[in-house]
Amino acid sequence: MNEQKSFVEEGEKGVLYIVPTPIGNLQDMTFRAVDTLRTVHFIAAEDTRQTKKLLNHFDIHTPLVSYHEHNKEASGEKIVAALLEGKHVALVSDAGTPTISDPGYELVKGALNVNCKVIPLPGANAAVTALTASGLPTNHFYFYGFLPRHKKEKKKELEQLKHIKDTLIFYEAPHRLQETLAIMHHVFGNRKMVVARELTKRFEQFIRGTIEEVMHWAEHHEVRGEFCLLVEGNHMPDEQSVWWDDLTIVEHVNYYIEAKQYTSKEAIKQVAKDRQLPKRDVYDAYHK
Repeated sequence: MNEQKSFVEEGEKGVLYIVPTPIGNLQDMTFRAVDTLRTVHFIAAEDTRQTKKLLNHFDIHTPLVSYHEHNKEASGEKIVAALLEGKHVALVSDAGTPTISDPGYELVKGALNVNCKVIPLPGANAAVTALTASGLPTNHFYFYGFLPRHKKEKKKELEQLKHIKDTLIFYEAPHRLQETLAIMHHVFGNRKMVVARELTKRFEQFIRGTIEEVMHWAEHHEVRGEFCLLVEGNHMPDEQSVWWDDLTIVEHVNYYIEAKQYTSKEAIKQVAKDRQLPKRDVYDAYHK
C-alpha cells in the first residue's frame, strides 16, 4: 500500500506532473498548467517539435526531453532516475491528457514503483468534451479509444462491446473512418451515433444521426481531421445472447489472459463462472 499526500512536502524525490495541453484551441491551456511547465526541471514530450510550439506561445523556456511510444523504455528509465535525484518532471502528449490513448502509463507506473509522487492536472480531453455535447446519455459511458487497425481484429473487439448498455466512445483516424463505420453498422445495427470532428478548433463539427446517416455523410464529404465517435449503448439486449457466444472455451480463456492480463487459473475460473460450467470442464477443454 502507498499513501500519497500530493501537497505535503516530504522526502528528497522529485514529482511527476501529468499536464494536459489543448486539443486545438490554445486558450484552453490552464494557468496552473503554464505555471507547472515553467517551474519543473524538464518536460517529457511525445513530440518535442510539437511541444516546442506550445512552449514558444506561452513563453516557456523549460528544457525538453523525448518520451514516446518507440523510446518509452529507455527514456522512461532516465526520467525515473531523474525523479530519484530530486528533479521535478512534467509529462505532456501532443494534445490532450497524457496516458489517455497516448504514451505515459509505463512512466507513471515506474515513478510509483520507486515511491515518487505523481500529481495529475485537470485539462483538455477529447472524449469527455465530445460526450458533453453529444446528446447521448452521459451518466455512464465506456471509453475505448482507438480500435485495432486490421478489419478482423476491429470486428472482434466491436463484437465484445456490442452488449454494453452505456454510451461507447472511440477515437479514429480520418483514413479509417468509413471502414470503421461500416463494421460498426454490421455489428451494432443502425444505432444513434455522433461524430465529433476537430474539437475546439475553427472547423469544429458535430454530425448527429444514425450510423447509416453518418456513413452517408462520410461517403459524400471530405473526411479530414481528428475524429471522436460516440455510439448509443445497447438498450435492447438479447437476454439469451452474451458477448462470448461466438467464442470457443479456449478463445474465451485466452481473451481474459490477453485482454485482462489474468493468469490462466484466474481466466479459467472466470470462464467457468460466465458459462456456468464446472471449473474442471473448462480446465480440461483448455488444456486438452
